[in-house]
Amino acid sequence: MAAMKFTTKSLEETKSLGRRLGSILNPGQVIALEGDLGAGKTTFTKSIALGLGVDDVVTSPTFNLINEYMGRLPVYHFDVYRLDGIDADYMGFDEYLFSDGVCIIEWADKIKELLPEDTLYIYIKKISETGREFDFKPNGKKSNEVMEVLMSC
Repeated sequence: MAAMKFTTKSLEETKSLGRRLGSILNPGQVIALEGDLGAGKTTFTKSIALGLGVDDVVTSPTFNLINEYMGRLPVYHFDVYRLDGIDADYMGFDEYLFSDGVCIIEWADKIKELLPEDTLYIYIKKISETGREFDFKPNGKKSNEVMEVLMSC
């Protein structure tokens, strides 16, 4: 499936898109989020987690690198913004990236070489105070299947 763009005009539309995405994710899905500071990566992650049934308060793991949550699937929320100078190969990322959980990675471009081939890349662009443009690029069978379902709901 080709890349798809979604445009939201409000925070509620952004949250709705994230919840819909979360509700259809499957075990082993990797979501790579990219975008400028303040684009809404953490807000979108919170919404995806809600769609996955996470009841906990989702916060950015900027200083921890990863937060774990339990919903209908385990959710592993990475923020690799501060990863400069750290050898990610030795941080155990593979244990998460190739698990039966869902990995959501903010600033994924910093560890792109470590990501599995089957990754759903989402670039978020701020187009107004509350509006966002989401550029979804599926890469692999699972990611393409998720996109097909997302387009039908």
